[in-house]
Amino acid sequence: MKKHVLAIYILIFSSLSGFAFHTFKSSVTSTQAAALQTETATFATGCFWCGEAKFSQLKGVLKVTPGYTGGLTENPSYEEVCTGTTGHAEAFSIVYDPSLISYDELLEAFFLSHDPTQLNRQGNDVGTQYRSAIFYHNENQKQRAKYCIAQLKEKKIYERNIVTEVTAFIKFYNAESYHQEYYKKHPNQAYCRYVIQPELEKFREIFKKKLK
Repeated sequence: MKKHVLAIYILIFSSLSGFAFHTFKSSVTSTQAAALQTETATFATGCFWCGEAKFSQLKGVLKVTPGYTGGLTENPSYEEVCTGTTGHAEAFSIVYDPSLISYDELLEAFFLSHDPTQLNRQGNDVGTQYRSAIFYHNENQKQRAKYCIAQLKEKKIYERNIVTEVTAFIKFYNAESYHQEYYKKHPNQAYCRYVIQPELEKFREIFKKKLK
Protein backbone atom coordinates (compact mmCIF):
# COMPACT_ATOMS: atom_id res chain seq x y z
CA MET A 1 0.00 0.00 0.00
CA LYS A 2 1.21 3.52 -0.77
CA LYS A 3 2.09 5.47 2.35
CA HIS A 4 0.27 8.61 1.22
CA VAL A 5 -3.07 6.81 1.04
CA LEU A 6 -2.94 5.53 4.62
CA ALA A 7 -5.03 8.49 5.82
CA ILE A 8 -7.71 7.73 3.21
CA TYR A 9 -7.58 4.10 4.28
CA ILE A 10 -8.26 5.01 7.90
CA LEU A 11 -11.14 7.27 6.86
CA ILE A 12 -12.81 4.37 5.09
CA PHE A 13 -12.78 2.35 8.29
CA SER A 14 -13.96 5.27 10.39
CA SER A 15 -17.00 5.50 8.12
CA LEU A 16 -17.88 1.81 8.42
CA SER A 17 -19.80 2.40 11.64
CA GLY A 18 -22.26 4.55 9.72
CA PHE A 19 -23.11 1.84 7.22
CA ALA A 20 -26.53 0.26 7.70
CA PHE A 21 -26.00 -3.48 8.16
CA HIS A 22 -28.59 -6.15 8.70
CA THR A 23 -28.43 -7.08 12.37
CA PHE A 24 -27.45 -10.69 12.85
CA LYS A 25 -29.89 -12.53 15.07
CA SER A 26 -27.93 -14.77 17.39
CA SER A 27 -29.37 -18.01 18.69
CA VAL A 28 -28.14 -17.26 22.22
CA THR A 29 -30.49 -15.60 24.69
CA SER A 30 -29.92 -12.09 26.03
CA THR A 31 -29.03 -13.60 29.40
CA GLN A 32 -26.41 -15.85 27.84
CA ALA A 33 -25.01 -12.98 25.77
CA ALA A 34 -24.71 -10.80 28.87
CA ALA A 35 -22.82 -13.57 30.62
CA LEU A 36 -20.50 -14.25 27.71
CA GLN A 37 -19.82 -10.66 26.55
CA THR A 38 -17.43 -11.94 23.89
CA GLU A 39 -17.48 -12.51 20.14
CA THR A 40 -15.22 -14.42 17.78
CA ALA A 41 -13.49 -13.46 14.53
CA THR A 42 -11.40 -15.78 12.38
CA PHE A 43 -8.76 -14.51 9.95
CA ALA A 44 -5.90 -15.84 7.84
CA THR A 45 -3.04 -13.48 6.98
CA GLY A 46 -0.21 -15.87 6.11
CA CYS A 47 1.93 -17.33 8.89
CA PHE A 48 -0.23 -17.70 11.98
CA TRP A 49 2.71 -16.99 14.30
CA CYS A 50 2.76 -13.45 12.97
CA GLY A 51 -1.00 -13.03 13.09
CA GLU A 52 -1.17 -14.15 16.70
CA ALA A 53 1.69 -11.85 17.72
CA LYS A 54 0.02 -8.81 16.14
CA PHE A 55 -3.61 -9.22 17.15
CA SER A 56 -2.82 -10.23 20.73
CA GLN A 57 -1.46 -6.68 21.17
CA LEU A 58 -4.84 -5.03 20.63
CA LYS A 59 -6.91 -3.74 23.53
CA GLY A 60 -10.11 -5.76 23.79
CA VAL A 61 -8.64 -8.91 22.29
CA LEU A 62 -8.88 -11.57 24.97
CA LYS A 63 -7.36 -14.59 23.25
CA VAL A 64 -5.77 -15.43 19.90
CA THR A 65 -5.44 -19.09 18.95
CA PRO A 66 -3.45 -20.24 15.90
CA GLY A 67 -5.00 -23.09 13.97
CA TYR A 68 -6.31 -24.44 10.70
CA THR A 69 -9.60 -23.81 8.90
CA GLY A 70 -11.19 -23.59 5.48
CA GLY A 71 -10.32 -27.09 4.29
CA LEU A 72 -11.76 -30.59 4.23
CA THR A 73 -9.21 -32.68 6.13
CA GLU A 74 -10.33 -33.43 9.68
CA ASN A 75 -7.89 -32.87 12.54
CA PRO A 76 -5.04 -31.89 10.21
CA SER A 77 -1.44 -31.78 11.40
CA TYR A 78 0.92 -28.91 10.67
CA GLU A 79 2.90 -31.15 8.34
CA GLU A 80 -0.25 -32.02 6.38
CA VAL A 81 -1.33 -28.39 6.09
CA CYS A 82 2.14 -27.44 4.85
CA THR A 83 1.69 -29.75 1.84
CA GLY A 84 -1.08 -27.48 0.60
CA THR A 85 -3.34 -30.48 -0.05
CA THR A 86 -5.73 -30.19 2.91
CA GLY A 87 -7.44 -27.01 1.74
CA HIS A 88 -6.85 -25.45 5.16
CA ALA A 89 -5.30 -22.05 5.75
CA GLU A 90 -3.00 -21.17 8.62
CA ALA A 91 -5.46 -19.03 10.53
CA PHE A 92 -6.16 -17.63 13.98
CA SER A 93 -9.29 -17.40 16.07
CA ILE A 94 -9.80 -14.14 17.96
CA VAL A 95 -12.00 -13.97 21.04
CA TYR A 96 -12.70 -10.33 21.79
CA ASP A 97 -14.78 -7.99 23.91
CA PRO A 98 -17.00 -5.98 21.52
CA SER A 99 -17.40 -3.25 24.13
CA LEU A 100 -13.66 -2.54 23.80
CA ILE A 101 -12.93 -3.34 20.16
CA SER A 102 -15.35 -3.69 17.27
CA TYR A 103 -15.36 -6.11 14.35
CA ASP A 104 -14.75 -3.11 12.07
CA GLU A 105 -11.58 -2.31 14.00
CA LEU A 106 -10.46 -5.92 13.68
CA LEU A 107 -11.07 -5.70 9.92
CA GLU A 108 -8.93 -2.57 9.82
CA ALA A 109 -6.15 -4.43 11.63
CA PHE A 110 -6.63 -7.40 9.30
CA PHE A 111 -6.04 -5.40 6.13
CA LEU A 112 -3.18 -3.37 7.58
CA SER A 113 -1.44 -6.44 9.02
CA HIS A 114 -0.67 -8.13 5.68
CA ASP A 115 -0.84 -7.72 1.89
CA PRO A 116 -4.33 -8.79 0.73
CA THR A 117 -3.25 -8.56 -2.93
CA GLN A 118 -0.86 -11.52 -2.77
CA LEU A 119 -2.53 -14.69 -4.02
CA ASN A 120 -1.79 -17.79 -1.94
CA ARG A 121 1.30 -16.31 -0.33
CA GLN A 122 2.73 -13.72 2.03
CA GLY A 123 6.29 -12.79 1.15
CA ASN A 124 8.42 -15.93 1.03
CA ASP A 125 5.66 -18.09 2.51
CA VAL A 126 4.03 -19.62 -0.56
CA GLY A 127 1.02 -21.95 -0.83
CA THR A 128 -2.75 -21.96 -0.44
CA GLN A 129 -2.25 -22.44 3.30
CA TYR A 130 -0.89 -18.86 3.40
CA ARG A 131 -3.86 -17.26 1.62
CA SER A 132 -5.58 -14.11 2.77
CA ALA A 133 -9.01 -15.00 4.14
CA ILE A 134 -11.87 -13.85 6.34
CA PHE A 135 -14.01 -16.63 7.78
CA TYR A 136 -17.25 -14.98 8.84
CA HIS A 137 -19.29 -16.32 11.77
CA ASN A 138 -22.56 -14.62 10.91
CA GLU A 139 -24.30 -12.57 8.24
CA ASN A 140 -23.28 -9.29 9.83
CA GLN A 141 -19.58 -10.15 9.66
CA LYS A 142 -20.02 -11.26 6.05
CA GLN A 143 -21.66 -7.98 5.04
CA ARG A 144 -19.07 -5.89 6.83
CA ALA A 145 -16.15 -7.75 5.26
CA LYS A 146 -17.59 -7.49 1.74
CA TYR A 147 -18.49 -3.83 2.17
CA CYS A 148 -15.00 -3.08 3.45
CA ILE A 149 -13.36 -4.77 0.45
CA ALA A 150 -15.70 -2.95 -1.95
CA GLN A 151 -14.73 0.39 -0.40
CA LEU A 152 -11.00 -0.36 -0.57
CA LYS A 153 -11.37 -1.28 -4.24
CA GLU A 154 -13.49 1.77 -5.05
CA LYS A 155 -10.94 4.12 -3.46
CA LYS A 156 -8.10 2.22 -5.20
CA ILE A 157 -6.15 1.91 -1.97
CA TYR A 158 -4.12 -0.93 -3.45
CA GLU A 159 -2.40 -0.90 -6.82
CA ARG A 160 -3.26 -4.57 -7.35
CA ASN A 161 -6.53 -6.44 -6.95
CA ILE A 162 -7.58 -7.60 -3.47
CA VAL A 163 -7.70 -11.40 -3.46
CA THR A 164 -8.92 -11.91 0.12
CA GLU A 165 -11.29 -14.86 0.38
CA VAL A 166 -14.53 -14.20 2.29
CA THR A 167 -16.10 -17.50 3.25
CA ALA A 168 -18.32 -18.98 5.92
CA PHE A 169 -16.66 -20.33 9.04
CA ILE A 170 -17.28 -24.04 9.49
CA LYS A 171 -14.77 -25.60 11.87
CA PHE A 172 -11.52 -24.52 13.45
CA TYR A 173 -8.76 -26.91 14.49
CA ASN A 174 -6.32 -25.63 17.08
CA ALA A 175 -2.70 -25.87 15.98
CA GLU A 176 -0.29 -28.03 17.94
CA SER A 177 0.75 -26.72 21.37
CA TYR A 178 4.22 -25.69 20.19
CA HIS A 179 2.62 -23.19 17.78
CA GLN A 180 0.71 -21.40 20.54
CA GLU A 181 2.35 -18.09 21.57
CA TYR A 182 5.29 -19.01 19.35
CA TYR A 183 6.69 -15.50 19.00
CA LYS A 184 6.35 -14.81 22.72
CA LYS A 185 8.22 -18.02 23.57
CA HIS A 186 10.88 -17.77 20.83
CA PRO A 187 11.60 -14.05 20.19
CA ASN A 188 15.22 -14.79 19.23
CA GLN A 189 14.43 -17.50 16.71
CA ALA A 190 15.56 -16.39 13.23
CA TYR A 191 12.07 -16.18 11.66
CA CYS A 192 10.78 -14.29 14.68
CA ARG A 193 13.64 -11.79 14.67
CA TYR A 194 13.89 -11.09 10.97
CA VAL A 195 10.32 -11.56 9.75
CA ILE A 196 7.85 -11.18 12.63
CA GLN A 197 9.65 -8.50 14.67
CA PRO A 198 9.81 -5.85 11.89
CA GLU A 199 6.16 -6.52 10.98
CA LEU A 200 5.12 -6.33 14.62
CA GLU A 201 6.90 -3.00 15.09
CA LYS A 202 5.04 -1.51 12.11
CA PHE A 203 1.75 -2.86 13.43
CA ARG A 204 2.38 -1.34 16.86
CA GLU A 205 3.17 2.03 15.32
CA ILE A 206 -0.05 2.09 13.28
CA PHE A 207 -2.23 0.95 16.18
CA LYS A 208 -0.34 2.61 19.03
CA LYS A 209 -3.55 4.17 20.38
CA LYS A 210 -5.32 0.80 20.46
CA LEU A 211 -2.66 -1.33 22.16
CA LYS A 212 -3.00 -2.93 25.59
